[in-house]
Amino acid sequence: MKLITFATEYGAHIGAVLPGEAWVADFTAASNARHFGDMLALIHGGAEALEEARAMVARPTAVRALSTVRLLAPVPVPEQMYDCLTFEKHLLQGRANRHLVIGDQAPNILGVPSSVFRQMPVYYKPNRFSVVGTGVDIVKPRYCQWLDYELEFGVFLSRAGKNIAPDEAASHIFGYCIFNDVSARDQQYREMPAMLGPSKGKDFDTGNVMGPWLVTADEIPDPGALTMSVWINGEERCRGTSADMMHSFADIIAYASVDETLHAGEFFASGTVGGGSGLEFGKPLAHGDIIEMEVSGLGRLRNRVVFPDS
Repeated sequence: MKLITFATEYGAHIGAVLPGEAWVADFTAASNARHFGDMLALIHGGAEALEEARAMVARPTAVRALSTVRLLAPVPVPEQMYDCLTFEKHLLQGRANRHLVIGDQAPNILGVPSSVFRQMPVYYKPNRFSVVGTGVDIVKPRYCQWLDYELEFGVFLSRAGKNIAPDEAASHIFGYCIFNDVSARDQQYREMPAMLGPSKGKDFDTGNVMGPWLVTADEIPDPGALTMSVWINGEERCRGTSADMMHSFADIIAYASVDETLHAGEFFASGTVGGGSGLEFGKPLAHGDIIEMEVSGLGRLRNRVVFPDS
């Protein structure tokens, strides 16, 4: 299923995009069950709630035209967020171009050998309260002069677990969605030498973009075989593949769960596919730019860039 959260005259509802992508089954309007109140409630509802949702898709009783619906992020406030670095090409190309952002300081910034990223799926925790969906303007923070996009995709967990074995971790995946990890590059590079962060390099309103929908795990049989593409103002900038991930989502989940309980509704992102950022081409975002991101099977995410001072 392609699950969505969307705005209505009665508040946010959840539902699913019906086959053909012209109509939406409105779960919240059709049932007063607690697990149809929002997407986290559906995830926490487990297999029984998901089967009820499937039945509603098969025989919808409350339907809206997709063209009339304003989509929100599938999970507007995730339980937690983790963002990894699993694409070595992005790391190497971004490092090679960091002088375009910070000039002569470049040799002293982000000098960690890429071998560390091969050995373990390290991550940081983004701000879960700054998540927005497709169609929402990405607003440049006022302290940033080098705004960038990052094409990623990620998974939401279906259930809790601790010390999860890699061969069991895939069973904890509820579904997948596209993720644009927006970055204030100049601020990120100012902060990273402190060996903390990325802090304000990543944390600002509209900095985490998810959508357009949350695709249940059964529809993505091989997450390691997805085409990942970016267009800026209609020009294709990137066509990569999830096959280049150094660590699978199963390995990421297993690593994060070592001596730490993970919870249903938490989100794990892949990191940026090679070629999936403006930094790798030396091209920061400009006021009015239209970013479109597509991952096969997961739809297309579209947002406009706004510089308030332009």
